[in-house]
Amino acid sequence: MCYLYVLQSLKNQTYYVGSTNDLKRRLDEHKSGQSNYTNKILPIKLVFKQKFSTLQLARKAELWLKRQKSKTLIVQIINDGKISKQF
Repeated sequence: MCYLYVLQSLKNQTYYVGSTNDLKRRLDEHKSGQSNYTNKILPIKLVFKQKFSTLQLARKAELWLKRQKSKTLIVQIINDGKISKQF
């Protein structure tokens, strides 16, 4: 399975949106400071994840969400527990 995920910084409350085919590995990389962006906003927590059948679909959803540039939308998705748009 592949995932779209959202991390939230406990330091400054900002969000990070990503996608991966191995969520546990990717979270470990983020938490250990191996990611350039999240290294600056540690500590972080996983606040949202959604499964996709392919990495291509997860990446499309990631790109769509990033292009929206909307913290309000991210919060709504977290609260809803899913992205309702089809990819």
